[in-house]
Amino acid sequence: MWSLCRLKTPMERLQTTRNSPLAASSVLPIVRHMRTKPTGELRRGWTTGACATAATKAALQRLWGGAFPASVTITLPKGETPTFPLAHHASGADWAEVGITKDAGDDPDVTHGALIIVRVAASNGGVVFRAGEGVGTVTKPGLPIAVGEPAINPVPRQMMQDAVAEMAAEHGQSADVTITVSVPGGAELALKTWNPRLGITGGLSILGTTGIVRPFSCAAWIASIHRGIDVARADGLTHVAGCTGATSEKVVQNLYDLPDHAMLDMGDFAGGMLKYLAKNPIAQVTVGGGIGKMTKLAQGAMDLHSSRSQVDFAALAVLMNDPRLASANTALEASEIAGPPLAEMIAELALDRLKTAYQDTSFDVVIIDRAGSVLARAGQ
Repeated sequence: MWSLCRLKTPMERLQTTRNSPLAASSVLPIVRHMRTKPTGELRRGWTTGACATAATKAALQRLWGGAFPASVTITLPKGETPTFPLAHHASGADWAEVGITKDAGDDPDVTHGALIIVRVAASNGGVVFRAGEGVGTVTKPGLPIAVGEPAINPVPRQMMQDAVAEMAAEHGQSADVTITVSVPGGAELALKTWNPRLGITGGLSILGTTGIVRPFSCAAWIASIHRGIDVARADGLTHVAGCTGATSEKVVQNLYDLPDHAMLDMGDFAGGMLKYLAKNPIAQVTVGGGIGKMTKLAQGAMDLHSSRSQVDFAALAVLMNDPRLASANTALEASEIAGPPLAEMIAELALDRLKTAYQDTSFDVVIIDRAGSVLARAGQ
């Protein structure tokens, strides 16, 4: 079974059509692997930001108190107090570091099992964050972290600063430390995320707005679409595209010669992309996809996943005045029955739907087949 919110690897994105916080202020999405969704109640996990905060607190105890704890308890933004065992620790004359193994619970998160290491060292001028091995650096505007800064999300930064203040008060120390966060192997893991497209280079982002990973949540994907829009706007782009899969994305990008950061990872979440664009507009938006998902969009669906919307074949039969379409099993079969006019009609209807709902944006629609050939276009 595929996760409903799964991001494939770059190779998969080139080879197949695709089915994927992000919390709203996150720099980068949590990434999904192919994994069977467990039955029964799903176990929650902890974000990289929560792990980094726990590691910070434990390392400060060694730096200022003289001994590493066996485990460390932190307070999350909503008041929960999870406890983390230490997986690694080391220290020197003026530094200490702790590693926490990330447990994502039952969520198919690519960073599940990753070691989140924080080294703390005495410094001057408050809390300073540094990117160590496997943690990315922001290189494009539009994200909640300034260009040149380590890709450590605002909430984890605040959580770590709070931990510094707590431990400084407990040990009678000045809250002046440099915090270096590392994730061994993070640069390789980041290739399976949207970091390169968002202008985050060198590794992963440290994420989380609640500290909690909720299994099989789609919020991370939708919020990542929002961040893509923010980056495109900050870079002054006037044309972006949202596509349902890797094949349609490649076709649309080539049609318009769009840069990578103009390609929004819409996937099944047309509504998540379009609603954000309505409040944060970009002049021209191309929506591309296969005949099935574009038919659902034309029929009014904003969540295009097969578990949450279906093609109305009876409506297609009426639309095309062809009773055979009512018994079609898939939109592809309906397209084979009706021929090119069906795709052309769907493209026009999808365009009308978009223009009616979002009148301040110029849209166009591209429908492609599985081989990457254009079946129909509207509004170009």
